[in-house]
Amino acid sequence: MEAPTETLAYLDPRTGRTWPLGAPRWCGDNREPLLLTDLPGIGRDQVEAGTRSLWRYRAALPPLQGEPITMGEGCTPLIPRTIGGATALLKCEWFMPTGSFKDRGASVMLSLLRAEGVQAVLEDSSGNGGAAIAAYAAAGGMQAKIMVPASTSPAKTVQSRAAGAEIELVPGSRQDCADAALREAGRIFYASHNWHPYFLQGTKTLAYELWEDLGFQAPDNVIIPCGAGSNVLGCAIGFSELLRAGSIDQLPRIFAAQPANCAPIARAFLDLDPEPARPTIAEGTAIAAPLRLPECIGVLRQTQGGAVMLGEEAIAAATLDLARTGIYVEPTCAQAAAAFAKLLEAGTIRPAERTVVVLTGTGLKATSRIAELMGVAL
Repeated sequence: MEAPTETLAYLDPRTGRTWPLGAPRWCGDNREPLLLTDLPGIGRDQVEAGTRSLWRYRAALPPLQGEPITMGEGCTPLIPRTIGGATALLKCEWFMPTGSFKDRGASVMLSLLRAEGVQAVLEDSSGNGGAAIAAYAAAGGMQAKIMVPASTSPAKTVQSRAAGAEIELVPGSRQDCADAALREAGRIFYASHNWHPYFLQGTKTLAYELWEDLGFQAPDNVIIPCGAGSNVLGCAIGFSELLRAGSIDQLPRIFAAQPANCAPIARAFLDLDPEPARPTIAEGTAIAAPLRLPECIGVLRQTQGGAVMLGEEAIAAATLDLARTGIYVEPTCAQAAAAFAKLLEAGTIRPAERTVVVLTGTGLKATSRIAELMGVAL
């Protein structure tokens, strides 16, 4: 069963304005960040159980003509671990072809764009986003150009280069790089993991997968490392669809974990004054000006969840504590485990509740950073 197309459209959630699907676009006419209008969700009988990838939830996704670009993304393990004296369910999202959760968004976004005739895409990311777009473009016979700050370590772009992507080094800051990408977007279609609503259609499959992992039930809580918020928004979209379909009884509480050194979403949710961003070992979530900040705050409030700010020492300790239970992840996502312990201590989450901690990227991508934490010279 395919999702109905009669009312499916691009949506500016802040004004309610819509644009039809079909003609590729990545923003509103005045560069508004877009979502899609609501999809109806699915029941357990619509899961394609024989498909071992996120495309087992194809009935919940926007209609796709032809075959998807897939490399088996999704279907990641859910592993119990004791943290802070209680059991957390660790969703190991680095079990993906490029080593991070961004493969969910890349697979769905590029599949839909290719079906709409897009053959070359632009992305700005020196990390997991760029690697995912480069790999899925290669798998789908598409060209990819990845723009990165000139100061980026060459090691961070090796994965994208190996996939055949063109890498352009942009002088200046990460924001300068984003600005340059916006200018380049007039020449190459901007398939940005931060901007394109199709990317969120990929990350929403995390919600469907957790629902299936837990015997077609929702967890009580989901704790997510949050930078731009694509997993926070994706989970909200997915669980809202399941609620709409009658497949779950209530939304889980969604919590965003951010480094205290760069926590615009958490600070806004907690009604704290903004502060300038400072360097953090959780660099994958160091997004100083997230595009969809109001929408992320809305999710945390709607689900009666919250936001947690983590100090650098807590993030470092969580990274090594997880590694010593066999879970080797980036500090960026280890902060979600630190947030679980903090929420337990505050009594916000009870030990008996089913709490999922989302771990988004492999520690193999942060070798130098983790070596520093251990005092190991490379």
